[in-house]
Amino acid sequence: MQAIIDCNSFYCSCERLFEPALQKAPIIVLSNNDGCIVSRSDEAKALGISMAAPFFQEAERIKKFGIHYFSSNYHLYGDMSWRVMETMRSLLPPDHVEVYSVDEAFVNLNHIADKDVYDFCIHLKNTIEAWTGISVSIGAAPNKVLSKVANRLAKKNKIQTNCVVVLDSTQKIQTALQKTPIEDIWGIGYSYSEKLKVYGVNTAFALSMKDLSWGKRFLGGINGIKLIRELKGMQSHSMQAPRTEKKMIATTRMFGRNVTAWQEIEEALATYATRCAEKLRRQHSAAKCVQVFLLLKVAPQPYHTHYHRGSQVNGFTLLDNPSNLTPDIIKAVVAIGKTLYEEGETYKKAGVIVSDLVPDNALQTNLFIAPADARRKKLMNVIDNMNAAYRNDVLKFGTSSTQKNWKMRSEKRSKRYTTRWDELCEVQ
Repeated sequence: MQAIIDCNSFYCSCERLFEPALQKAPIIVLSNNDGCIVSRSDEAKALGISMAAPFFQEAERIKKFGIHYFSSNYHLYGDMSWRVMETMRSLLPPDHVEVYSVDEAFVNLNHIADKDVYDFCIHLKNTIEAWTGISVSIGAAPNKVLSKVANRLAKKNKIQTNCVVVLDSTQKIQTALQKTPIEDIWGIGYSYSEKLKVYGVNTAFALSMKDLSWGKRFLGGINGIKLIRELKGMQSHSMQAPRTEKKMIATTRMFGRNVTAWQEIEEALATYATRCAEKLRRQHSAAKCVQVFLLLKVAPQPYHTHYHRGSQVNGFTLLDNPSNLTPDIIKAVVAIGKTLYEEGETYKKAGVIVSDLVPDNALQTNLFIAPADARRKKLMNVIDNMNAAYRNDVLKFGTSSTQKNWKMRSEKRSKRYTTRWDELCEVQ
């Protein structure tokens, strides 16, 4: 058996954890720059708040019903996610946990007898909630696709199911598939769901009745075959080992306001380059390729309803020697940015991407370009240690500036209770 453990309205649960008065109150969490709604509590859903809706569109309803709203607090969410995942690893063999996203993980339950799976899932749920304060739903089944189906039913009927559903018989699986609309199957997007409805396939059960050749023809080849196999109860998706090193690192952000001046673009790019370099050093990698993009704000056409329609410009360069040194990355990024920037244009987002990563302990350097001085690497270590100890970038390069008036809006961000000494929760 395999199961998926999914945190309930994760961002909202994190906000409630340190504000007990909000336990039964409607809550929403906003995306970067306080733009769209990315998390809703059950109470907010009941009031008709739509997922991914722009905040300004729901502002009147939020005010009318007294819905509490927060800016995204990724320091808090990331730390609470780590605590949830570590709790799972302490209750299961470490290689039986596959972190799927910030609030989801697949777990292998093959070491548990089928008759004991439900009781073990209840134990998992109660322990995670007791140790972390984050409520979870668990769906267990013979494979990953069916466990996602089970989890959907557990979240949909929290009171009746106690947030745990185990599909351990053919009859339970068929009943669950009949209750699952085609668009709610893991791996079926909007376009595929509309296509399948044309062929009369409206539920997961109807799709499970199709043969594998039909899936290969109408559902993208091998992926379609795997999906139908799993709906039939067979296993096609094995547990994946965690990836310890990234193959590409990116730092991208929306600006808190429209930006037109090159100085502010330069500051943003230098800041993002600094973040990328820090991440490279953290995983002991160096980059060969550096990319930059700028997203322009384009005035909407009369027939176009999307206010934030934009156009993106991109550029890249190959470094003379692979590097994870902040000055090298900043120098390359600023040079690319100057070629992309056009005076008079308005920009709303920028990003830096480093790729072609190699281990930093065995660099293939350029025969005609001298490698980096070893003292610069020591300097980077000192800066990283200082910033890790004192936070808030106490040491930074001048190009990054100290004002950062272009930063994202986070007007309603809660405290970073678990990662900042000066923002610890106060007990009266």
